[in-house]
Amino acid sequence: MLLKKISPFRSFLVLVSRNASHLTRQHYDVIVVGGGHAGTEAAAAAARTGAETLLVTQKILTIGALSCNPSLGGVGKGHLVKEVDALDGLCGRAGDWAGIHFSILNRRKGPAVWGPRAQLDRQRYREYIQSELLSTSRLTVLEGSVEELLVTEPNPAEPGQHRVTGIHLANANDPISASSVVLTTGTFLSGSLFVGQTTSPGGRIGDAPSSGGLSQTLRDRLGLRTGRLRTGTPPRIVKDSVDLSLALLHPPDSNPAPFSFLNKHTHIKPEEQLPCHLTQTTPGVERVVRESLHLNSHIQQDTKGPRYCPSIESRVLRFSGRNHQVWLEPEGLTSDLLYPQGLSMTMPPDVQLRLIREIPCMRKAEIHTPGYGVQYDFVCPTQLNPSLRVKSTQGLFLAGQINGTTGYEEAAAQGLWAGVNAARWALSLPELALSRTESYIGVLIDDLVSRGVTEPYRMFTSRAEFRTSLRPDNADLRLSLKGFEEVGCVSSLRYQEAVRVRDNLQDARAALQEFSLSTDSWRVHLPDTHISEFKHTALTGMEVLQYNDASFEMLMSAFPETFSPYMEFSQRLKIEAVYRSHCDLQKKEIERIQREENMSLPQDMDYFTAKVPLSQEVREILDRVRPSTLGAAIRLEGITPSAIVHLLHYVNNTRQKKRRTHRNQPDQKEKSEEEQYAGNTAFP
Repeated sequence: MLLKKISPFRSFLVLVSRNASHLTRQHYDVIVVGGGHAGTEAAAAAARTGAETLLVTQKILTIGALSCNPSLGGVGKGHLVKEVDALDGLCGRAGDWAGIHFSILNRRKGPAVWGPRAQLDRQRYREYIQSELLSTSRLTVLEGSVEELLVTEPNPAEPGQHRVTGIHLANANDPISASSVVLTTGTFLSGSLFVGQTTSPGGRIGDAPSSGGLSQTLRDRLGLRTGRLRTGTPPRIVKDSVDLSLALLHPPDSNPAPFSFLNKHTHIKPEEQLPCHLTQTTPGVERVVRESLHLNSHIQQDTKGPRYCPSIESRVLRFSGRNHQVWLEPEGLTSDLLYPQGLSMTMPPDVQLRLIREIPCMRKAEIHTPGYGVQYDFVCPTQLNPSLRVKSTQGLFLAGQINGTTGYEEAAAQGLWAGVNAARWALSLPELALSRTESYIGVLIDDLVSRGVTEPYRMFTSRAEFRTSLRPDNADLRLSLKGFEEVGCVSSLRYQEAVRVRDNLQDARAALQEFSLSTDSWRVHLPDTHISEFKHTALTGMEVLQYNDASFEMLMSAFPETFSPYMEFSQRLKIEAVYRSHCDLQKKEIERIQREENMSLPQDMDYFTAKVPLSQEVREILDRVRPSTLGAAIRLEGITPSAIVHLLHYVNNTRQKKRRTHRNQPDQKEKSEEEQYAGNTAFP
């Protein structure tokens, strides 16, 4: 059951306008700039952590807006949503409320890389986020545009060359001071919109451009290195103008899995959810793209765009002669629009119409809003520390696309962690970091601050070394307890639920481990489970669950008195059984690597001739970068988890051999001297 009900939207506007027109204080612990996914999570997290927080956004009605695809989650991205929820963030619960099509991607692979995903109703999602923010204590919302940051001399007791003390709003006389500031400007930092050969300032169509003073402050006053990235969005198609019978129907999952650990069901029932449809491009699409390149200034520029979500122009130029998938996704339960995922484009509107009509099911399609491109400034994230604070500037935190990422989920994850640390900074508490061994959020932040970006960063499960341990199903056990006991951003309600789940799972594991039968008995009770006839040792319930064709439901049916109390956790127990042996081994590797992360690597090591099982690509990376420690090697792009383990073993073995040799050398030398002495001595 969903624990949150949305307050009437009209009441929300009244409350917000009161906050906006009657700001009751001029100093806050934390100021968050921007009301997108990063900003809303940052503001809510800072307030939950105990800080008096101000959220400043250009337009109140767009707080929580889904600027591009109205969806949440996916492969890798779904892991981030589950982790944000485990830390009491907003987006998971909002997704459960607004989801109109739930599905698990990657079902054919193991549960560790499943991708929870939902298509969302734009309006429902936005209203839920806004309602949550307005019901959050210690949080004030203000409509306005930030002209510049207030910067003073640093506190000599802390590292840094500058200190941020607040903001100055455009068209406002008095500044607003704060102990820390979180910038979540998205694509609005010196943003430019592109349609065909037309360029205009802005970060999202229909919204005013941001102030150029903020970019100038970051570059000129604070001396931060910035770059330029780009992204884009497809045209929105009038649903009734598309012949969906010519596209492949994809219904939602019959038993939708909620994002939030607090929810047992999604708000919209499975039978009321909407399908998506799959189609593909044609040679005619490629022809239109090539004929219109001279009319497309966005695609002609060398600004880096998202590699894994490219525009149709980029796809055609990179993969000539191919047909490309296009997903036709609904924008809401009552919306008359479709989102054609895979057709981001920036050509002139009349050419966009020509292009989409080259696809059979859209021969008569009409465009409601044309697609467009966006270029914007980002700050090179290697200038941040793992708390997402700018190293050179006390009290300044950055989150979201300003750090070079792409996607709602990556932004939300950064926003939550930046909000937590901004609050802790303001409250004179130590900043915290998440390890990449315990969360995808830790992987994301570590990748950004240690490697930087050359293109918009997107999360994938392959980026995590220990992904069989960092599964979507166990994010609550990994993070909710820590979030309450150490971080301070998790409510007592969620903490109590996480403790209940932990204790019950422990009891269930113990019951499975203690329940043992001979293989003959198991075959009698579970005839559909293919236990080898040549196996004669006793098996525990946990070992039987490791068989592909065994389920917890089967065990419960055969032995209800023992296992029925744990039916609630049937899927989680099955997943844990499948991954148990691998996770035990991985846990030992994690602990060892954590202990040895500061281990220095020989700077004279010849990576090409070293007798260690490394690929040629890994050898080239290590030789080129020559990392000083094992931890630095872990963070190199292209270095696999197995390579780190092999490298660790090789260096340790090499050093042990050297120590043994070193211990033997003095004895040999001493013996040589004795022999020499004896040889030169005349005995009586």
